[in-house]
Amino acid sequence: METFDIVVIGAGPGGYPAAIRAAQLGAKTAIIEKEQLGGTCLNWGCIPTKALIAAAETFDKITHAETFGITVKDATVDYSVMIGFKNKVVQQLRGGVKSLLAANGVKQFAGVAGFIERNILEVGGERIGANKIIIATGSTSAMPGFLPRHERIVESRAFLDIRTLPARMIVLGGGFIGCELACMAAMLGVKVTIAELLEDILLLLDADVRRDVRTHMEKRLGIRVLTGKALEKISAEADSVSGKFGDETLTADLLLCAVGRKPVTEGLRLENAGLKTTDHGFIQADDYCRTSVASIFAIGDVTGKIQLAHYATAQGIAAAENAFQSKLRKHETIVPNVIFTSPEIGTVGLSEEDAKKQGRAVKTGKFRFSGLGKGLATGETVGFVKWIADATTDQLLGAAAVGPHATELVAEAAAVIRAELTTRELGRTIHAHPTFSEAWMEAAHALHGESIHAPPRRKT
Repeated sequence: METFDIVVIGAGPGGYPAAIRAAQLGAKTAIIEKEQLGGTCLNWGCIPTKALIAAAETFDKITHAETFGITVKDATVDYSVMIGFKNKVVQQLRGGVKSLLAANGVKQFAGVAGFIERNILEVGGERIGANKIIIATGSTSAMPGFLPRHERIVESRAFLDIRTLPARMIVLGGGFIGCELACMAAMLGVKVTIAELLEDILLLLDADVRRDVRTHMEKRLGIRVLTGKALEKISAEADSVSGKFGDETLTADLLLCAVGRKPVTEGLRLENAGLKTTDHGFIQADDYCRTSVASIFAIGDVTGKIQLAHYATAQGIAAAENAFQSKLRKHETIVPNVIFTSPEIGTVGLSEEDAKKQGRAVKTGKFRFSGLGKGLATGETVGFVKWIADATTDQLLGAAAVGPHATELVAEAAAVIRAELTTRELGRTIHAHPTFSEAWMEAAHALHGESIHAPPRRKT
């Protein structure tokens, strides 16, 4: 039996960075993956969806280029070619992960890992010893039991492998994944209906952010958004799928289920390691990524914390350092959230609603992209950026961006909030002109009623 300093179970965006960091520190390291290197994010999530969204956005810009004096006749979509492009990107990145692991001396095992005891694992009949183990098995799409099992009813992973887009599609669930894929399909000409049980889509976001996104999705993309009721009596036939939303019957060619994700622990045999999961199946871990068993750490989606790839990466690096070094470090907690809807969304820190729920006295400053020279010059004027600040100290607590390049712009906000800057300090920071990032500076000034490129607030 070969023994390692650290063994990582799962080679997704949390697992493979953990293994590489452990190897960088000098640990004899191994990683175990049951499917594909890169995990859900690289193979069936973040990367493939963004490749298809980029293609859809390109088509959307081509078909709406008249403003710039550009007319393209008879633009068409070959979705199978888009899928081919997506697959090529995934394969290239997957190969890159394999090479990085090998270059760092990380031994790779393929198969399902199960505990024999807390420091011994079994993979395909082979036993592996480990001084420390990092569990990074992630999550998978949830398919509720009330849904019929049929080829016309798919979750996000299966959706990404279809070769022909449906003419009509129902998206069950108005969360991040559902709305991203709804926007992508709508930009390619699919008639999309979102059916959401809750009172609104993207309900974890502030109301003003949701309002701008939903308005654009409905008016610009033609997506029909239905909320506040359950989609019931779902059935699938050879040529269609249907369900009842209130008194209305919805019919489409495909139903995409996007109602959440569940942790992956099947096959781990956690009881042999002395570990238990929560009632929802998650493995509890503290701010140092430690579980209740001293030699076992857990990171990423399987811990039930924030289910984002970059958060898992940050946890993985911290877990590797904590597993191999005596000086412990907490994982990062300032986590930007990016949503690739149309328009894009980026948030970080406290939302305005959450800050108020905590009883904080807050002030907000907002600036719309329609007031930016760069926004007008590029024809990208939808949306705004917003700062949320402590009304007493002026410290920036949170930020939101909705509109062009919001998923990139939020990086500045994350750095600013982590550095505990005030709106005055951010407002005095020179931003290049003409750029979209100027909106952050203007929004900081707006919080104090001093924005140069917005009319003054009306005095009451």
